[in-house]
Amino acid sequence: MSNPFKKLLGQTAIYGLSSIVGRLLNYLLVPLHLAFFDHPSDYGVLSELYAWVAFLIVLLTFGMETSFFRFLQNSDDQEKVFRNAFASLIGINLLYYIALLFFNQGIADAMLFSEHNEYIILLGTIVAIDAVSALPLAKLRAEEKAKKFALIQFSSIMTNVVLNIFFLMVFFDASRPEEGILFILFANLISSLVKPLLLYKDFLKINWNLDFTLIREMFIYAFPLVIAGFAGIINETMDRILLKFTLYDGITPESLIDAEAQVGIYSANYKLAMLVTILIQAYRYAAEPFFFAQLKNQDRQLVYRKVMNYFIAAVCLVFLGVSLNIDIFKYFVNNENYWEGLKVIPILLLANVFLGIYINQSIWYKLSNQTRFGAYIAICGAVLTLLINLIFIPFYGYMASAWATLIVYASQMVASYFLGQKFYPIKYNVRKFFLYLISALMLFAFARILDLEQPTIRFVVHNLMIGLYIWLVYTMERASFKSGNG
Repeated sequence: MSNPFKKLLGQTAIYGLSSIVGRLLNYLLVPLHLAFFDHPSDYGVLSELYAWVAFLIVLLTFGMETSFFRFLQNSDDQEKVFRNAFASLIGINLLYYIALLFFNQGIADAMLFSEHNEYIILLGTIVAIDAVSALPLAKLRAEEKAKKFALIQFSSIMTNVVLNIFFLMVFFDASRPEEGILFILFANLISSLVKPLLLYKDFLKINWNLDFTLIREMFIYAFPLVIAGFAGIINETMDRILLKFTLYDGITPESLIDAEAQVGIYSANYKLAMLVTILIQAYRYAAEPFFFAQLKNQDRQLVYRKVMNYFIAAVCLVFLGVSLNIDIFKYFVNNENYWEGLKVIPILLLANVFLGIYINQSIWYKLSNQTRFGAYIAICGAVLTLLINLIFIPFYGYMASAWATLIVYASQMVASYFLGQKFYPIKYNVRKFFLYLISALMLFAFARILDLEQPTIRFVVHNLMIGLYIWLVYTMERASFKSGNG
């Protein structure tokens, strides 16, 4: 029997190559965008637009990726499951796009972009293309065609990067920053089209001989996931939207510009915290089908436990690596007009560590067909996000948003653990979890207490601390390997 951990690691490495390299290339666009959008309010507009994208992609994919993976386990006809899920997704997006074409100006007015309804049309088109392409890409993951998946994703990302550089460096006029936003959206639109072009066979072979009973079952399974996903996006991106609408007084244009500047500063620094999210995304691509495939493995409990150990160690290492080297990473935000927001980075890094652990735990309600619990947890998190942001943003600005993110993700992680232990117990090594997490936090706190002023000494000491953490993890995992348990 092949080693399941090596298989997961191999799949994660391939998915991670496209995700991490691709995201890093996209990350290189952030310094480019900040160089052209010298005023944070212009970058704030771009950040807010992409915050809305996150909501739409959850709605328009409608949980069909996870539903597809789940129903594959109970069917010998993969093509039938794919055909019905794909046709459903196309139908949802056609209805959405028709509505978009009719109501884009009203949507623009509500979002305070009345003079730029073209933003709404372009963004809506991008999301529809990405949503429809999601299921053929999920099929590649189910078939373990990780290299083809990576090639398609990487091609799309490279197209986006190259076109961003070309459009901005050749055509951008600093006196008309709104045109720069249009250039970025056009680049994204063209790069999104790369995916269906490379997946054209799935689109050409679409068969409308549908099984409506199967479709109904898939929708019933997916609906709680959509609610959970939608609520989850509130936790992830609603803070940027709330910053604008809470800080804007509704009257003066200057107030709107100041509010958008707060969004821009917060979003630029949030990008650094999302280095943890890159790891999580690469891992998720491989982990979801992997976990479902372990259902028939008698040793699945041990597999789940060990995977969690490795995952926590990895995300805590990223937290330390970035937070203790902020003197270096801050140059990624290459415009000093945005540096006042650097203080949110450790808070958001830790928040994303908790998010990653929660996502890893969430497999319990997917495996047990109790997806409603995912919806309950996410809805409670969304309510908490809204409350904290609405109450505290007027007093503390984007710092309230950062702390809200940390509190919500920590709460969801704890809630998911206790619910999982009650309804689908997985015997995680909680002692090791706390050891890795608290060790990382203690090292970070010790570095802050030392407050070394000399940059070279600070760099050496901080990275020795990171090396100490790596040694601790290595020692613990080697001992676990020798004992044969997690």
